[in-house]
Amino acid sequence: MSGSTVIPKRPVLVNCPFCSTINRVDFARLNDRPKCARCKKPLTLDRPQKVGEGDFQRIIGGASVPVVVDFYADWCGPCHAMAPILDDFALARKGEVLVLKLDTDASPGIARQFGIRGIPTLIAFRDGKETRRHTGVGDRKALDTLVT
Repeated sequence: MSGSTVIPKRPVLVNCPFCSTINRVDFARLNDRPKCARCKKPLTLDRPQKVGEGDFQRIIGGASVPVVVDFYADWCGPCHAMAPILDDFALARKGEVLVLKLDTDASPGIARQFGIRGIPTLIAFRDGKETRRHTGVGDRKALDTLVT
C-alpha cells in the first residue's frame, strides 16, 4: 500500500435514543456522523447512552472499546452531581470509550447482578468483563483512572 494508512475498526452497539433500535457503530468513523439504521436520526456518541436490562449484556459484550457504565437513579442527589462530570468525560473521550447510563430502579436485575449497593456507582468493562469500579461522586480523574 502506497502511503495509505489503515485505521482499525472499533465497533460498538448503541441504542437509538429516538426509536430504541440497536445499531452497530464504528468508533473509528464517528466523523462520518452515524445515523440510526431504522429512523435515520443522528446517533450522538459524545454523551452517555441509556441502556437497560433488555440490551445491557449485548451492548457491553459487543464493545471493542472500554465501556464505563454509570449506575444511577433519578431521585439520587449525588447522581445529579455526577452527571455533568460524566457528560464532560463522554465528550472528551468520544471515540475512545463508550459511556452508558443504567437506571437502577428501572433495571434492578442488572443492579443486583453487579452488587450495586450505593449510587452512583461507575463500572468499567473490557471485553464484557468488569475491570474497575468507583462508588460515589467522582471527579474527571477518577473516571480517567477507570479506563487506564
